[in-house]
Amino acid sequence: MNQQQGILPNNSHSKVMGYLLWLLGFMGAHRFYYGKPVSGTIWMFTLGLLGIGWLVDLFLIPTMDEECDNRYLEGVLDYNIAWVLLTFLGVFGFHKFYQGKIVMGILYLLTGGFLLFGVLYDFWTLNEQIDDINKGIA
Repeated sequence: MNQQQGILPNNSHSKVMGYLLWLLGFMGAHRFYYGKPVSGTIWMFTLGLLGIGWLVDLFLIPTMDEECDNRYLEGVLDYNIAWVLLTFLGVFGFHKFYQGKIVMGILYLLTGGFLLFGVLYDFWTLNEQIDDINKGIA
């Protein structure tokens, strides 16, 4: 299973996106993006373990990216677009509209992302939500 056999490697997540989110990493954005919600939450409440964990992550991003590429499938929805929409416009439900979940998007829009609890839940589960849609499960 490689390029020589005609099968392209999966590239569901992007190192460029990971590093851009790393700039906000003291809030855990890159950790959530790479499917690490527990440490993402810890980074959010400790400002990246007081900046030390944030700096260490500068060197861990390539490994986290490879792990995600092996875990999540590319498909009709792009993880990067979904994560940008969640990170910057999640309270308005734009990531829900992108997923085709119109009713949920409207509810997020009217309730501030279910008073931010829905947004936090989506930070924990967005990769799985997109993966299920890309697999045709959702």
